[in-house]
Amino acid sequence: MDETTDKALLTRIADALERMAPPSSSRIDFDAADAFVWHADPARLEPVPQVNRVAIDLLKGVELQRKQLYSNTERFARSLPANNALLWGARGAGKSSLVKAVHAAVNDKAANDKVAYPRLALVEIHREDIPSLPLLLGLLRESARRFVLFCDDLSFDGEDAAYKSLKAVLEGGIEGRPDNVVFYATSNRRHLMPRDMIENERSTAINPSEAVEEKVSLSDRFGQWLGFHNCDQDTYFDMIRGYVAAYNLIIPENEWQPLAIEWTVTRGARSGRVAWQFIQDLAGRLGTPLNG
Repeated sequence: MDETTDKALLTRIADALERMAPPSSSRIDFDAADAFVWHADPARLEPVPQVNRVAIDLLKGVELQRKQLYSNTERFARSLPANNALLWGARGAGKSSLVKAVHAAVNDKAANDKVAYPRLALVEIHREDIPSLPLLLGLLRESARRFVLFCDDLSFDGEDAAYKSLKAVLEGGIEGRPDNVVFYATSNRRHLMPRDMIENERSTAINPSEAVEEKVSLSDRFGQWLGFHNCDQDTYFDMIRGYVAAYNLIIPENEWQPLAIEWTVTRGARSGRVAWQFIQDLAGRLGTPLNG
């Protein structure tokens, strides 16, 4: 092996080791933004200048969930005890929208409150990066900021063992969750795994009750459970009515209501997501941009 080949090989090894090494916290500017996305490979926090979110007042039909999550988040912002939160239920019901809207609302209050508290940072971690959660928490632990760590559409299937590391991180591990971090997750499943996976554990385990308990106990790590369900037609209309007013869409209610009903028939459901998709279609027909 000649000198050139040796140098190329050593360079590749050095690059690989650098990618495996955790990023230096001194290189992370935690004040660069109020929202970040965590990437595990290579490990980095990417600032998000503008979050894709809906104003909290436009989220209809989830008033109780909104009140509870806002209260929990504001207590956390004030350095008071707060719970991890699991938002579970129907698809498109506004679970992830609520997390982002509450984060913005709490920060808005911080900017206007006479007794101000530091602005919260929202950090999104993707489901596939859950195994890197201990590394991320180690970095956030060193910061003076407080973080809402958010995982959208969290669930586990088959032989996926990542839920065990998540359990240890949330509660029960040696280090546990840092005081400056709270964990919010959304899922279509109340126990974060399909029923057939739980039933399979029950049928094949030596001690079925203990096996099922281990699977289900992950959701117990979330002190706050917020359920979301399909909305009725009145709530669906209320959502659309709010969007029409907020975006100044010039159309009488007796004209958009039949269109909204037709839209739900084609989609086979009523939800906050369906209402927003209808508004985008309606605004396009009217030639009105949805700004802001």
